[in-house]
Amino acid sequence: MNDELTRRDEMSLAGAALRGAPWRAAAVTGGATAAVSFGLGVILPGAANLTWALCLGITLFTLVAAIGSVGRPGSGDRVTRQARMWALRRPWRFSLYPALGAAALMYPVQLIVDDQGVFGAAFDALQGGVVVYLITAFLALTLRGRGERPSLPHGH
Repeated sequence: MNDELTRRDEMSLAGAALRGAPWRAAAVTGGATAAVSFGLGVILPGAANLTWALCLGITLFTLVAAIGSVGRPGSGDRVTRQARMWALRRPWRFSLYPALGAAALMYPVQLIVDDQGVFGAAFDALQGGVVVYLITAFLALTLRGRGERPSLPHGH
């Protein structure tokens, strides 16, 4: 009997874990960070870098959504709770999917806004995805204890 999950199963679990992510907070955080980063580039000496600001906003949007989704593993419906428990038990596998999402969002920014070539944009987006992957996995590792349930009720 094979108990291994396929990539499709893992993607479904990661998607289910992200279902209850704080999307509004993630969007506000990412948007505000991008605006402040670009605004400071305009105000301070030096050139404002729209690509940097947008990629920083995408990074924070993804991190807030991913970590916010597993931060409270006991909330949500049964499927969401089980998916979040899976994500906390396997943070390196879970983190792959938000990282791929971040890289996919960064690619058109690098390609169109920064006017890079196809391969340069892919390389830069991949670097951003790796940063999201490492930070998400590390933070999910620190939250791992939240997903463990005590064997006995409190007071026994």
